[in-house]
Amino acid sequence: MLINTLLFLGAAVVVVPLSRLLKLGTVLGYLIAGLCLGPYGIGVFTEAEGILHFAELGVVLLLFLIGLELEGPRLSQTRTAMLRFGLPQLLVTVALIGGAVYLLGVSANLALVIGLALALSSTAFALQLMGERREFSTAHGQAGFAVLLTQDIAVIPILALLPFLGGGAPDTPVWISAAAVVGLVVVARFGLRPLLGYVARSAVPELFTAATLFVVMGAALAMSEAGVSMALGAFLVGIALADSEFKHQLESDIEPFKGLLLGTFFMAVGLGLDLGVVAANPLTIVAGAVALVAIKGAVLVAVARANGIPLANALLLGGLLAQGGEFAFVIFAEAGALGLLAPGMAGVLVATVTLSMALTPLLVWAAGAVIRPPSMDNEPIQPGEARPIIIAGFGRFGQMVGRVLGSLRINFTAIESSFEQVAFVRRFGHKVFFGDVTRLDTLKAAGIDNARLFILAVDDVDTSVACAELIRHHYPDLPIYARARNRNHSFRLLDLGVTELTRETMLSSTELARHVLEHEGYPVGQAEGIIRQWRRYDESLLREQSQFHTDESSLVASAQQAARDLEKLFEADASAKR
Repeated sequence: MLINTLLFLGAAVVVVPLSRLLKLGTVLGYLIAGLCLGPYGIGVFTEAEGILHFAELGVVLLLFLIGLELEGPRLSQTRTAMLRFGLPQLLVTVALIGGAVYLLGVSANLALVIGLALALSSTAFALQLMGERREFSTAHGQAGFAVLLTQDIAVIPILALLPFLGGGAPDTPVWISAAAVVGLVVVARFGLRPLLGYVARSAVPELFTAATLFVVMGAALAMSEAGVSMALGAFLVGIALADSEFKHQLESDIEPFKGLLLGTFFMAVGLGLDLGVVAANPLTIVAGAVALVAIKGAVLVAVARANGIPLANALLLGGLLAQGGEFAFVIFAEAGALGLLAPGMAGVLVATVTLSMALTPLLVWAAGAVIRPPSMDNEPIQPGEARPIIIAGFGRFGQMVGRVLGSLRINFTAIESSFEQVAFVRRFGHKVFFGDVTRLDTLKAAGIDNARLFILAVDDVDTSVACAELIRHHYPDLPIYARARNRNHSFRLLDLGVTELTRETMLSSTELARHVLEHEGYPVGQAEGIIRQWRRYDESLLREQSQFHTDESSLVASAQQAARDLEKLFEADASAKR
């Protein structure tokens, strides 16, 4: 078992980077790696079904992350896009493919099943490719997301319909499935936040990760037992938590598992490709895959153009979503179990879908080489997609900054590692999320890739320095406005190249000094001038001393000289006014 696991991982490590180097994408790399390990490669694995069932958890986690993104206005916009793009694509594709299969002599019920299965695209493939190509914010990326979401939701009624098409009744009564969905929504809406809050208070990061996986997998299992798609359960839980304070931490915790399991899923698809069936029916399978890609691509292009998407974007959309999807395997397996689909035909259909998946990265790569879509910079930014300001640390200091920004309707995203602080602040209407700012995946989930400014307001000095170091390493050009607890903290942050620095006691202490000067008889204007001059001088001194702050003797000498220089400066200023 251990040797097989090492071979499985080793194949991915060798083949996938090579595939990316050749600009074919990671998806095709995983497929090739799986094919190399399968019965028609070196024969390490002869049965892909078990691996495929396990790897389907990657699709489950993917749907959970999609649900997390659908909050408030974006959910409303997505619903509109689903009606404009997703529903027409699904209905027209089912009619065309189902009609074509029926004309070939297949029964009406089976033709409908095949049409429904082949109308679905691969969420895993398409989103992976769009993510690699950074196309989510493009016109075809947004339309593609709506189409995929429509298809994923449609899987639930399709699976429920199969027993009726097979002449039987579903294993689970429809009312039980409906009750399970309603129950999950209620529990997710009112029960998950208290549970995650309880775990977050323990301040044990790995325990929160375990709780996240427990929630997602538990919802998926509950839906599966109720005769509903596991993916739907994860998706509904994601939507329920989309506007919660845990959103970004949930995304960062799930992301590594999702990526690993999706890679396993693609390798399992490659493992399951029966080259024997391909060899016995080469023309049928190749013709079927080409026809599938052509029909779906044409429908997608037509729907996109009808909704005003430029031709270049429409063609890329057709290339991205023209393949068959992972849920086709599930539908074919269920149809076979119900006696609707003969094993021989099922093998040909699975090979056709797999071949269409393998063609997708090549199609997109070829399309990208000859098609130049309109620049993303010229597209309108959707609500929620504007380049954010991120505030790391939302204690007293961060809250004051946030209140000023909020009063001017300047949007920001705040991250705080103390759940008690998050729970308290959110009661007053502030949008702040629970998360660890020293983790790159948390910062990415908060939108740092597109951020225009990063405000570092963390209380703890070591955490603040670790966060600044992380950002400077990965985002060297991102402006950092930082809070410093004291002079030594300032030196450490300046070493890391922060853009702007504010010592938290500087303004308050010098303001108090100004009041003292006024009490001692200094005119208001003169007192303010003295304080301004002192602040400028000390700021200049701080940056000068940061060059040698590790040399204690030089630092002491500099401080003594600075005191003498400042005294002379004030004496000269006083003499000039006499």
